[in-house]
Amino acid sequence: MWIPAWTEDELVLAGALVVRNGWRELRTKDPEVRELSELLRSLPVHGPEVHALPGFRSPDSVSRKTTDFMTNHTRYSGKPTRYGKPTLLMIEAFTSREAEMLQAAQAIEDGIGSGELHLIPPQAGEVDDDGVASAIEGRLLVRRALARERDPKLRKAKIEQVRALGCPLVCEVCSFDFARTYGDLGEGYIEVHHITPLFVSGAQTTRLADLACLCANCHRMCHKSRPGESWRTPTALRAQIQKSAQLAR
Repeated sequence: MWIPAWTEDELVLAGALVVRNGWRELRTKDPEVRELSELLRSLPVHGPEVHALPGFRSPDSVSRKTTDFMTNHTRYSGKPTRYGKPTLLMIEAFTSREAEMLQAAQAIEDGIGSGELHLIPPQAGEVDDDGVASAIEGRLLVRRALARERDPKLRKAKIEQVRALGCPLVCEVCSFDFARTYGDLGEGYIEVHHITPLFVSGAQTTRLADLACLCANCHRMCHKSRPGESWRTPTALRAQIQKSAQLAR
């Protein structure tokens, strides 16, 4: 019977369960396994036809995934189970950024429990060109971040603040000016980005100081993931650009 591969959101929650258990697997009858099974079956990341499958994210499958995490951790000395690249990347993420990843798991749990993540429709840009969600923390958190960043009221308020301070409306990382490049078509256009990901900052009222004005390219690069690093601040991205320029000389 075909069962879809585990998504990043699901792997975040399974990984957090293993980490909280001291990097030990959990058995099928463990109450936490059964609780996670029920939570995974409620996530808004698969269609109704998938949720109807009797074996979809069953306690048995959740237990097996915790075994994958345990046996493929660097400190495990026995024979590892077979796993896919997404699981490997998630193990690396929890190994190198444990506290941050546990925060991500808690943010997903809170968002599902409150119903917030069920209400957010898929967002353009939440998945990279290669089909991978743009942050290892999980597609639902990326979806929530992009949805909030595209809030027209938030964007308008940030632009008004920049203009009130007498600052040019340009990218804070690379200084790209839409109006200078595209004329009246680009006048007043900029994208707004949360400097710190919402799963790190937690549920709170967004202040304008928490936002940065970015061009589309820099905005995407702040969200782009790679092994061991799933997001970066505008300041870190600016340093990356400077480093690349120095190496090119």
